[in-house]
Amino acid sequence: MTESSTYLFTSESVTEGHPDKICDQVSDAILDAILEKEIELAEAGYVAPNGQPADPRLFRCACETLTSTGLVVVTGEIRTQAYVDVPEIVRSVIDDIGYNRAKYGFDASTCGVLNAIHEQSPDIAQGVDESYEAQHGQAADDLYDLTGAGDQGMMFGYACNETSTLMPLPIYLAHRLAEQLTAVRKDGTLDYLRPDGKTQVSVRYIDNRPARVEKVVVSTQHADTVDIEALRADVVEHVIKPVFAREGVELSADAQIHINPTGRFVVGGPMGDAGLTGRKIIVDTYGGMGRHGGGAFSGKDCTKVDRSAAYAARWVAKNVVAAGLAERCEVQVAYAIGVAHPVSVMVDTFGTGALPAADIERAVNEVFDLRPAAIIDQLDLRRPIYRKTAAYGHFGRELPEFTWERTDRVDELRAACGL
Repeated sequence: MTESSTYLFTSESVTEGHPDKICDQVSDAILDAILEKEIELAEAGYVAPNGQPADPRLFRCACETLTSTGLVVVTGEIRTQAYVDVPEIVRSVIDDIGYNRAKYGFDASTCGVLNAIHEQSPDIAQGVDESYEAQHGQAADDLYDLTGAGDQGMMFGYACNETSTLMPLPIYLAHRLAEQLTAVRKDGTLDYLRPDGKTQVSVRYIDNRPARVEKVVVSTQHADTVDIEALRADVVEHVIKPVFAREGVELSADAQIHINPTGRFVVGGPMGDAGLTGRKIIVDTYGGMGRHGGGAFSGKDCTKVDRSAAYAARWVAKNVVAAGLAERCEVQVAYAIGVAHPVSVMVDTFGTGALPAADIERAVNEVFDLRPAAIIDQLDLRRPIYRKTAAYGHFGRELPEFTWERTDRVDELRAACGL
């Protein structure tokens, strides 16, 4: 009889009021606003003074945001015919998050906003506008061959059968706790909470399966008048217990729960720490359970494979697991800048596959078209949907806009595998 393997795995999440998440939401809100305006201009038949018709397919955006005490700086590279009021968008996002009073340490109506956006380099744009294949006469009679990848790099997607959304349990629970912190703040249940907060969940795995939750950490910004012991009791009662009950997960009888373990957490948000777009990429994805290629998502339009191909890789991995081809699946896809076809596609089932990984990989290549233009088309990514992705995870949230969460290729995958 072999000894069972056991380990603790921990993942964290942050609330929408965390400084880095403020920046992600601002960047994606600006992306959404310009994309929405681009679509409106195209539908109205707008033609620019240079004779160029409005076309959302030509829109490019890589928007970065920095925040610190009383200040938001927006920068990046954008190619557009649309005008949007960047300071107004910034203030609207910050107000919606809940930083709308000076005593919270950050105020949407009085913070400084610096706009340092400039146009995208034509050297980058040319390979997206006309792919390597098109420039060298290698494009087939296929429109998807004409658009190149917006950058080189590798992207990963992951899925497993630990939860109903096929996400790892630690990050799934950490996100739900962070969402609940925000919900009880905004609905007035715990009106002394402030927008900044973090959550963390440690799960005991036995033979690579989640067995129990052993440790939970919640840290939340709060008003300076609240009693810390009352806060701790309230968070257990109104945040931790409802989430675990709703998800049907039990805490271990001896589970350790740490709530604001340092005690006071009044100074938070940009006043407590600087924030930057793209600094929470593990929170955004799989909580460390799957690998990451390093590229952030927020602020990037769908021609940027850092975003679109990572969404597609999740779509592929989720369909593989939903099809019963594996209990765990990780997909890597890699690109060369300006080239339409991926330079590699890899499928790893960590020994859990119902078939050899090579057979599943062959089926994936047969069923999924991972050229950037095909991804954009199949997942309908040229829509203003990105602000919603910028807090509580890009994956494992089965919202109508999150097309990469669909399990719509299960039958095709099984047929391609001869099942």
